[in-house]
Amino acid sequence: MMARSSSISAAMADPPAVPEPPPESAAAAATLGDVAIRVADLHLDYEVFEDRRAALRDRIVKRKGTGRSVVKALRGVSFEVREGESVGVMGPNGSGKSTLLAALAGLLPATSGRILVSDEPKLLGVGAALLPGATGRRNVRLGLLALGVRREDVDEQAEAVIEWTELAEAIDRPLRTYSSGMRARLHFAIATSVSPRILLVDEALGVGDKNFRAKSTARMREIQASAGVLMVVNHSLGELAATCTRGIWIENGVIMGDGPITEVIAAYEAS
Repeated sequence: MMARSSSISAAMADPPAVPEPPPESAAAAATLGDVAIRVADLHLDYEVFEDRRAALRDRIVKRKGTGRSVVKALRGVSFEVREGESVGVMGPNGSGKSTLLAALAGLLPATSGRILVSDEPKLLGVGAALLPGATGRRNVRLGLLALGVRREDVDEQAEAVIEWTELAEAIDRPLRTYSSGMRARLHFAIATSVSPRILLVDEALGVGDKNFRAKSTARMREIQASAGVLMVVNHSLGELAATCTRGIWIENGVIMGDGPITEVIAAYEAS
């Protein structure tokens, strides 16, 4: 297993670099058996300037005279995910869903608590940073290189990604000329061009028109079949119900529900 733990706060504006965690001993991995992710009493705080959003208000601790506040994004989160599980993470805006996935991927250090993973998780999302002045084709190449595709394999894989986007001649135009739907297609195609053992997906489902949404959902199911674990954050409860078997409901940084996806969705909607 791999472990992540930290005792420093995460500053959203300029988060500190997070070194690659060393693997746990073989004995620890054997003890955890088929557990792919174990999160134990995870707390994650970060500093922000004054923020009046209602979803964050009861989690803010103000620092006198500094003009900054501390947001308690995750507060004592604990759960396990076993090999083969598909987990949908739901909750209102500002509840800690995306922060949780970023912590699992090692992009945000925990304030306290512990994360154990059986393999390095990969966080995919349509919000990945691409270059607005570069063409769609160049962005595909750069995105694949950033995902770890070998340089000698980029050309072949890029053509497959480009064909999948259905952007036709627009692929050779600058990204800044794309509509929001076209950008979403490009982001989604790049993000889902890899299939790691632990796949974390943040708001990458349901992009484009009806036909393309069906195509993207089918793509996610293909990835799910080859991944050992899938965790998805999405505001579309219908998409989560179609993709996942288990649900985790987070609100104000605390897990409010964890169980079969239909039961957790029903409890969340009733709230």
